Formats: sequence, C-alpha cells, structure tokens
Amino acid sequence: MSWLLAGSIFWYAWVILRRWLAWYKLPDTATPALYQPSIKISVIIPVRNEYEQIMYLMRDLEQQHFPQELLEVIVVDDHSTDNTKEQVQQFIRATGLSVKLLQLQDYVKQEGKKAAVQLGVEQAQGQLLVFTDGDCRVGPEWLREYAHLYETEQPYFISGPVCFHPTPTHFERMQLVEFASLVGVGGASIALHKPNMCNGANLAYTKEIFKEVGGFTGNESIASGDDEFLLHKVHKAFPGRVRFLKSSKAIVYTEARKSLNSFVQQRVRWASKWKSYQSLQVQLVAVCVFLVNFLLFLAIPLVIWGDMSLKVFLCGYVAKFAIDCLFLNSILGFMGKKQFLWYALPLQLVYIPYVVFTAVLGLFGRYSWKGRTIRTP
Repeated sequence: MSWLLAGSIFWYAWVILRRWLAWYKLPDTATPALYQPSIKISVIIPVRNEYEQIMYLMRDLEQQHFPQELLEVIVVDDHSTDNTKEQVQQFIRATGLSVKLLQLQDYVKQEGKKAAVQLGVEQAQGQLLVFTDGDCRVGPEWLREYAHLYETEQPYFISGPVCFHPTPTHFERMQLVEFASLVGVGGASIALHKPNMCNGANLAYTKEIFKEVGGFTGNESIASGDDEFLLHKVHKAFPGRVRFLKSSKAIVYTEARKSLNSFVQQRVRWASKWKSYQSLQVQLVAVCVFLVNFLLFLAIPLVIWGDMSLKVFLCGYVAKFAIDCLFLNSILGFMGKKQFLWYALPLQLVYIPYVVFTAVLGLFGRYSWKGRTIRTP
C-alpha cells in the first residue's frame, strides 16, 4: 500500500507540476488601449429561475466597453417557475441594447441547459457566440477581451476564467480555493494542448464550429457537460484551435454555494459526466486525481490499525499539500485572491473524503438542480 500511495503521489505531482509550469508560461492577454472591435458578438444566457440575479448581469452588459451596435444579447428561459421572464421583459423595455427573450417551450419540447444553449446558437446572428449564466457578473472589458483574442488568433473555442465572489464565510472561501484549482487545471491543460475542463459560465465559440462538430450529439442524455463535451469535440476535430483567455479583465464572477447540501448537489452534477468522457488523456487526469485522494482516504484506517506507518501517511499528505499550494499560489494570484491561499490547509482535511464521496455519487447516484431531480445515466 505504501508503494502504491507513493506512486500515486508521483503521478499526481507530474500532472499538477506540468500544469503549474504551463500556467506560468501562458502569457496574460493584453488588449491594446486603442483596439476597436469589428466583429458582432452574441451573448447567450441560458436561464432557469434567476429572478434574483439576472438584472445584475443585464446591467453589466449595458456597461460593456464594446460597441452596442455590434452586440446582441439572447436570454433563453428554460421553463422558469419564478419571475425571470418578467424581469427580462422589464429590462428590454428600458435598455438600448438589442435583447431577445426566448421561451424554450415555445420552440422545442425538450428542457435543460443543453436545449437552451442549442436554441440560442440557432437564433444567434453574431460572428462569435459568448456564453455565461444568469447568476453571473462580468466586468466592463469582458467582451472586448474576447473580441481581441478572436480577431487576432482566430481560435475555434475560447475558455475563460471564473471566480467566486463575494465570499464572506469560511465555507465560501474554501470553495473559492478549490474552484480556483479547477479553473487553473483547465486553463493550463488547454495551454498544453490537452484540454480537459472549462466552465459554461465563461466561454465562446462560433455557430459554424458548433455545427461542424455536431453540437451536443452523442451526449444529449447527460444533463451536465454542455461545456466540456463540446470542448473535447472541438479539440479532437481541430487540434490546437482551443485557447484559454488568461485575462483578469475577462474573469466572470459567480456566487459560491451557501449550504453544504447545495454544494454537494453541484459537485455531484459535475462528477456525473466523468464516466462519459471519451478522451483517454482526460480520463487519465480524472483517474489520477481520484486515485491519490482515494488512497490517502484509505490510508487513514490503515494507520489506525497499524498497517501503515504514520510517517508514510504524513509524508503523503504533506507532499500533496505542497504541490497544491505551489499551483494555487499562481492561480489565486492571477485572480487577485492570494490572501485566501491559507484556506488550502483546512481544505486538505475535507477534500479527500469529499472527492471520493462526490465521485461515487456522480457515477451511481442522482442530484437535484434548479428544482429538478436528475439521475445520473
């Protein structure tokens, strides 16, 4: 067992340290002050029950440093049961932006985020489609950063950074640190031309590429994964044409989960798509992370029973903690959240059983999200 644990730690170190170096080498996107966008952008926002948050995002879009004549906003309502529709209609009457509100049930009989995204793509007129969620906040340079990267490099798929804010409680700050590691791994993996993760709250692609790779065909039955499955498809069809938008001005902010139950439901939803990954290298990264955490979790009773030395156990924990801190220091620095790095210490104590628990539920359980109960396929 000791040798197996040591081997998993070395494997984990290889995976994370490679991505730490890739992140370090990945240049920050610098948009020139005199840059003038010339492409039309469609911002597509699939929503369900976002009455309390949607107006903040819509006002952020009004404040974009981007020509309004080149901006189209499409809100696709996925059978909301609150006043989301009325909120958006009220905004449409008062704004100078071009905003469309689409009701999913008026077009297709399906439900869910993928159906909403699909409808938004079909209706969009922009050259570049930029996606976010109804509970997010964006800075005034958000679209300008996307437009510049697209016009200068012509990528087929762009993944952007996401961060939690505000985070007044210790529980939310621990989520921020854990989520930062996922964003960092996703961005660094793209830099290595081995993309594995992205977030639907901040990404972009073109309608042509969406159609070229068949959209969500092949994973329609999986409620989650409207972002990552498409990322994998684009990379497989067009290697080297995926980019990560490493710009602090392009960070999308969203709220962390307020309760333990909602946190677990969210993470189970994310984990539910792991078994459907078709890329071997993506599967191997997922297996690596699970294996090192599972073995460290399994080591606890072995130490208690005397089947593993306490020294080996502590060395494994310390080694993983050091690797994680080195990586997180870079990611949190980019996000302007380095003051929360010390939360990595208590996070280590709960992260190992949490990863094992959510992985098992993601493979074999069910979860609740946006008022729906979904069984993992």
